[in-house]
Amino acid sequence: MATKGNTVETKTSEHLPQIVSRDEWQRARDQLLVKEKAATRARDALAAERRRLPMVRIDKDYVFEGEQGRTGLTDLFYGRRQLILYHFMFAPGVEGWPDAACQGCSWYADNIGNLSHLYARDTSLVMVSRAPLPNIQRYKKRMGWSVPWFSSSESDFNEDFGVTTADGETSGTSVFLRDGKDVFHTYFTSGRGDEMLGGFWAFLDLTPLGRQEDWEDSPSGWPQTPPYQWWQRHDEYNVDKLGERRATDPSSPTSNTIEPTRPWPESPSLKIEPTKPVARKR
Repeated sequence: MATKGNTVETKTSEHLPQIVSRDEWQRARDQLLVKEKAATRARDALAAERRRLPMVRIDKDYVFEGEQGRTGLTDLFYGRRQLILYHFMFAPGVEGWPDAACQGCSWYADNIGNLSHLYARDTSLVMVSRAPLPNIQRYKKRMGWSVPWFSSSESDFNEDFGVTTADGETSGTSVFLRDGKDVFHTYFTSGRGDEMLGGFWAFLDLTPLGRQEDWEDSPSGWPQTPPYQWWQRHDEYNVDKLGERRATDPSSPTSNTIEPTRPWPESPSLKIEPTKPVARKR
């Protein structure tokens, strides 16, 4: 192995995988596929348990600052039912400050694609950092990101959610559910729990409503539709892409005019039910 800049280059075949015939490769591949399918079923079962987690009501009025001014936690939903919020490390003491944010968090943001696929499942995604808004705007422009990004510098939001402590800053992903004006915290993950995120299926699997497809093991009353039928190219949904149905800038937390693709139940039952086998094929 040799390095060229930050890239690792392979100079020798000494440690490469064994070379075999196509039939031998297929047998080995089929054996591994059995384990991969088992891992997929295990992930489905974990997601089913995640949808049955209890949740915590958020009673505190947090203040955030975005491109359209000061706003509250409810507004970060953009009128949708669910919110995925990434606690992005950008604050004094973080490597790169004040011009650049955390490298790992920046990788996370680089993985996020067009948010219309989450919007089609009544789910918003935003990022929040303790850095003042001007720092966020400069770095966001440098990186070429379009994900809504808010500053929590004027509130104790980071401290209350354990990502700013006496030891410094940490990152993580929180999930929230909105029922009218009431907001609930339903999930949090960090560290290697964030590594698999970036794909929309992985994001939806963190939420209490899940992918909302009828093969999923979800509590009674959860919204569900057949898979594939709701899938669209990102510019063909009958909900907004990045705000096409909004009267103002889609990044505005006050532009809460989105309608879900279908009527969700107003108050999903939180009764804990036993999980059932998942029948969907890989």
